[in-house]
Amino acid sequence: MKYILIIGAGSDVALPLEYLYAKAGYGLYLASRNIERLMRDADEIRRQCTTEAIAYHFDVRETASHQQFYDSLPQKPIGIICLAGTLGDQSKSEQKYFEAQEVMEANYTGLVSIVHIAAADFEKRKEGFIVGVSSVAGERGRKSNYIYASAKAGFSAFLSGLRNRLHQSHVQVLTVHPGYIRTKMIEGRETPGIITATPEEVARDIFTAQQSGKDFIYSKWFWRYIMLIFRIIPESSVKKLNFK
Repeated sequence: MKYILIIGAGSDVALPLEYLYAKAGYGLYLASRNIERLMRDADEIRRQCTTEAIAYHFDVRETASHQQFYDSLPQKPIGIICLAGTLGDQSKSEQKYFEAQEVMEANYTGLVSIVHIAAADFEKRKEGFIVGVSSVAGERGRKSNYIYASAKAGFSAFLSGLRNRLHQSHVQVLTVHPGYIRTKMIEGRETPGIITATPEEVARDIFTAQQSGKDFIYSKWFWRYIMLIFRIIPESSVKKLNFK
């Protein structure tokens, strides 16, 4: 059986994605800080699908433990999917660097750490895939979330370079740029309904793109055109328009 390691397996997008891979015959390593939630999810996946699912406690920010964690897996995975992350509080991040550091560790440096380890393994084996869920927020900084956006921008650039490095080793690297998703992360915030995806929609987009061997996708697809327009607006105009 081929296994997939899912980092941030407690996220809202993770569960529907886990079922898609389980039904396709993959075994699952579910990794997140909420081990109680993961154990329940693993039990339910094993009950509903004819596959294996194992829960692991994992903190993406504790980078010193990542190599030991990866080495402890009973069978090395064929793929790694990174869904971990936190939006943080921009106002707190502006006041205390510690707050900003936590956002950057959860969305960038911690993910780079575990992906770096998996990438070396896949490169040596000349097989495997890496999926990194970034964000459209990383394509342009806005005053309301530029700490979060800068971490996502860094993660996207990392994945782009990694994709070029691993191409000759036949390792797929997929970057996913979602827009708004109806998750706990943005609970209580007003979002435009028509361009806000459900976790199930994003999960389907990720699964289909990975299985098709794609390099980069937006979810939902029309964010490609929204961001194209946003990127061509001059910085001087952005300041005057006072985008939040």
